[in-house]
Amino acid sequence: MAGSVLRVYADTSVFGGVFDEEFSKPSAAFFSQVRAEQFRLVVSGLVEVEIEAGPEEVQRLWRDLLPLCETADITEEAIALQKEYLAKGIVAPRYGRDAMHVAIATAAGCSVIVSWNFRHIVHWNKIPLYNAVNSISGYARIAIHSPAEVIRYEDQDV
Repeated sequence: MAGSVLRVYADTSVFGGVFDEEFSKPSAAFFSQVRAEQFRLVVSGLVEVEIEAGPEEVQRLWRDLLPLCETADITEEAIALQKEYLAKGIVAPRYGRDAMHVAIATAAGCSVIVSWNFRHIVHWNKIPLYNAVNSISGYARIAIHSPAEVIRYEDQDV
């Protein structure tokens, strides 16, 4: 598998992050590296629905990047995983969309999910719980990180 491009699921927060002062540099760098084919960007219909409700600038970015994206379906397997995450109390039902992002990425076989959601997705206490459910349910572990943790920095050695 050496030399293969990682399939990375990006949730809605990463698109919005480009226009947020705190997250703009690593978000923009992530999408730049997607354009340079360092990552294979995976999104879902859920990301699309959330972006359609967002600011026009985020919608423009989405439309620009969509030709580079692989779209993962919301499958029965993803719905079952989301239900397991909720049943195990990883997140409350009112945050079911956050759990669905993780479920879609997992069921689609992505290696990584990137998000700026530090409360319900990229959280030290939740990541092992998501992966425990994944393991019990017969899925591979998924790495869960912020974009800042996955981008290659200019001064970084190979």
